[in-house]
Amino acid sequence: MKNFKHVFVLIALSIAQVAFAQNGTVRGTIIEDSNGEPMYGVTVILLGTSNGAITDFDGKFSVNAPAGTYQLQASFIGFQKVIISDLVVKADEVTVIDQIRLKEDTEVLEEVVVTAEAIRTSEVALLTQKRKSANVLDGISSESFRRIGDSNAGEAAKRITGVSVEGGKYIYVRGLGDRYTKTTLNGMDIPGLDPDRNSIQIDVFPTNMIDNMLIVKSFTPELPADFTGGIVNIETKDFPDQKIFDISLSVEYNPAMHLNSDYITYDGSNTDFLGFDNGERDLPSGYDLADIPTPFNSTNGQVSEFLNEFSPTLGVAPQTSPMNYNFGFTYADQKELANGNTLGYMFTGNYKNNTTFYDDAFYGEYQNDRNTSVIEFQRAATTQGLLAENNVLLGGLAGLAYKTSQSKYRLTLMRLQNGVSRSGDFDLVDDEDAIGKSGYIGISENLEYNERQITNLFLNGEHHFKESGWTIDWRAASTWSSQDDPDIRKTAFTRINDNWRFAAGAAGNPSRLWRALDEVNTVGKVDLTKDLEILARDAKLKFGVSHTYKERDYSIVDFNINFYNGQQLDWAGNASEVWTPQTLYPDGSVYLVSGFSDPNPNEYNSNINNTGAYVSTEFSPAENLKAIIGVRAENFVQRHTGRDQLQTVVLDNDIVLDDLNFFPSVNFIYALQERQNLRASYSKTIARPSFKELSFAQILDPVSNRIFNGGLFAIDDWDGNLQATHIDNFDIRWELFMNRGQNVSFSAFYKSFKDPIELVLLPQAQTNTELQPRNVGDGRLYGIEMEFKKSLDFISDQFSLYGNFTFVESAIDMSATELRTRNNNARDGEVIEDTRNMAGQAPWIVNAGLAYDNYEKGIDAGLFYNVKGKTLVVVGGGINPDVFSQPFNSLNFNMNKVFGEEEQWALNFSISNILGDKMEQFYERSFSNLSGSDQEAAIQTFQRFNPGTSFGLGIKYSF
Repeated sequence: MKNFKHVFVLIALSIAQVAFAQNGTVRGTIIEDSNGEPMYGVTVILLGTSNGAITDFDGKFSVNAPAGTYQLQASFIGFQKVIISDLVVKADEVTVIDQIRLKEDTEVLEEVVVTAEAIRTSEVALLTQKRKSANVLDGISSESFRRIGDSNAGEAAKRITGVSVEGGKYIYVRGLGDRYTKTTLNGMDIPGLDPDRNSIQIDVFPTNMIDNMLIVKSFTPELPADFTGGIVNIETKDFPDQKIFDISLSVEYNPAMHLNSDYITYDGSNTDFLGFDNGERDLPSGYDLADIPTPFNSTNGQVSEFLNEFSPTLGVAPQTSPMNYNFGFTYADQKELANGNTLGYMFTGNYKNNTTFYDDAFYGEYQNDRNTSVIEFQRAATTQGLLAENNVLLGGLAGLAYKTSQSKYRLTLMRLQNGVSRSGDFDLVDDEDAIGKSGYIGISENLEYNERQITNLFLNGEHHFKESGWTIDWRAASTWSSQDDPDIRKTAFTRINDNWRFAAGAAGNPSRLWRALDEVNTVGKVDLTKDLEILARDAKLKFGVSHTYKERDYSIVDFNINFYNGQQLDWAGNASEVWTPQTLYPDGSVYLVSGFSDPNPNEYNSNINNTGAYVSTEFSPAENLKAIIGVRAENFVQRHTGRDQLQTVVLDNDIVLDDLNFFPSVNFIYALQERQNLRASYSKTIARPSFKELSFAQILDPVSNRIFNGGLFAIDDWDGNLQATHIDNFDIRWELFMNRGQNVSFSAFYKSFKDPIELVLLPQAQTNTELQPRNVGDGRLYGIEMEFKKSLDFISDQFSLYGNFTFVESAIDMSATELRTRNNNARDGEVIEDTRNMAGQAPWIVNAGLAYDNYEKGIDAGLFYNVKGKTLVVVGGGINPDVFSQPFNSLNFNMNKVFGEEEQWALNFSISNILGDKMEQFYERSFSNLSGSDQEAAIQTFQRFNPGTSFGLGIKYSF
């Protein structure tokens, strides 16, 4: 009998387990239709059952039920009930309903009934966020990444209203360059990876790691104050409502670049394919690098041992170029724990290997002619030839999230590893008719490797106390980043009497250079929000504190090849013949000399402490009018350790910038109708010089031969006192949000700049192109934006058209020095204006797209266009003309097709740069009565690349 009871219990448990296993789950989000806020405490029930749930502070719910077809009801006191019909629940699967909207029940109305099929993933969530935001806000979601086919954040960002992307890496917002644009990751500061830039290169972020990108264009006090054009916030993916396990693979072919036998490369390290060097390019260890072994201070054996520590490769080698390929995976899910809380987790990885090849890359250096009656520019130097690049990106993101009834905790760890191997084979021309030029013909082989890495640890806690109306959000993040350029090799021969020689006064002796940048960035912030009433209307009081610490170490070490007793071989003009056992000392005459002294003037350490605090209130002074008023204070201290080239000025952790500033902000939002807003705002913000700009560093670009001088150098009438730029911002926007994600908006903005910082050409430099950051005359900028998305339902509701357009006008008052040097080199009859454009400011930007979305057949496709107007990129002066980038007309096609019984397969096809446009920058005569198309004969090329047209094919499988 006992045995029978045991069997019966086992059978009952087995039936219960089978029944439970046949259950499915319904998850979704409920928001308030009027403001897009998540609704806390909404009752959700499957009609005809006892299965139900209550939404949490995120508006989320989760209901378990046996497999079947149901009606789901969402109800809350004072709001219309919503019933979702034909809701199919499948065993062991999760059915997701994105965003159920509840409207206030102002009249006695029947419940709203919609089908589950009608609610699916869209950009409506992002539009809702734009509508409810206190800021002027634009953005792009992960859904658009997939639809348009963008593989990294740099490609995706240029789709956003008012945004352009320079070089595929650097974001410009409203025509303002990276100095006025700030990039954050999950709302926290993240350091840049380029010593020449103020913001991070966003191409290192694969789109499969990103949930959305938001561009905040107007300041509110909870934001950092060091932006003007916009803050670009990259939000990494959180745990999903349903299990995701995707694997994707794609390839891309460019006929002009790939499977090309003219491609060039060189022997690097055997880990280059993973995006990092294995030590093959490291500096020799155990040596005083400022006093290395030479024939004059060491034995023959010591010199030989030292020279053999270096890689012997100096020349390029031919190879057939591979196609681009990309691999990615994502695994994510959430589990309901026994205590009723939720644990979510996500792992995503990406590997990308891209190859580019330009068979006619061109860099030009031109001057104003000595003869002022000549309008055409005088050639000074040109570099032209083959430029090849292999770019590897390896990235991973792991995240955990734990959610209770009142709190949510997030922990993410991200690692990005990027390695770029670059090879060049150039013809050199130096024109003796130009000022400061010796005149020669040469050839050069250049080998470079750039390694970038970012490790980011992010911890966030969010706590909601419904009864008291308090919300606390705290965040802490540390980012460790580095950029290394190990063993940049340049071997340039000079043609002398029909022979190839190394000539220090011409193309120069061969050189090897190492650059290293290491930066740590630690940020902590706490934001508190109190729900209350002001003037008998709902209001919020917000206040918080933050602290940011950044520290950067930067160094340059370089060596030049020399020849014992001046003995050179009869070179054939091949760099590979230079560093061999037969040519190295003591068997040959080649040895190295240090290109720097100890202490190294091109080595510095800088750190920043920035403490911020703010208070603001959001309230409604009248019906349909919302006001957000507040102020932020920041105490910013920057210290620098370094010295000038002559070792006459030495700084040891000295303060180079110490500011306490207050940044007021006023934002008004008037609801003209339920889905129609009028916004107006005013704020003060700041743009501070970068680490490198507040330094004595002198940095040479080995390809273009252009030299950067730190802003602390006092040169002629520049006193080396580089200051922050202070900006006043005014914005106004009208916006209308319609059904099916349709919208239209018009914006106008004005900004004034006190002491703007710009990179200027030094008129004193004649043998090389030299640039320096300086405060120039005050500036102003104003413009308009327009955005729309419209369904073409008169053709078919599956077609939609979208576009955004930005038009900007800017003016900088030229400094007395700049105006004088321009007038001193003016052409006969030329009248120089006393204002010019701001550097990096695009006069107009156009984005447009025609999209097709057939949900039933699993097809979406689109044709997407992007272009920005001619933009001043380098400010001239003296003998140096201004440089302008030319419009690059980017037209791309992308198509996605979902297929399979469970729609588990997705196929992607894309075409990039359909028009085959070139990327070009020109010297032009400008800001005078000789500006314009009638002087096209004077236009010369600064640099030129032809990217060609690419064809891509990708496949994704979802388990």
